Amino acid sequence: MSDPQPTAPAATARGRRQLLEGVVVSDKMAKTVVVQVERLVKDPRYGKYLKRSARFMAHDEKGECKVGDRVLIVEDRPRSTRKRWALRSVISRAERL
Repeated sequence: MSDPQPTAPAATARGRRQLLEGVVVSDKMAKTVVVQVERLVKDPRYGKYLKRSARFMAHDEKGECKVGDRVLIVEDRPRSTRKRWALRSVISRAERL
């Protein structure tokens, strides 16, 4: 009999998780923030770059994010119907008035 193959760490078993950077646009829910992510898309005909944005609900366990913060979110298991991302880190804080 041959030896069983060594098991891979859990992170590699799940595969590579997608990371996105965006700005918090809402923090009114408990342990959830809404993050708006912008990307540039080139128009196929005219070659002009256009901004496209998408909004993602992300899990914020500690409630550390506020509106205007620039954050990094990572793909996560489904936590609710629309929430499939989790907060990885806060890149920069928004200016507080």
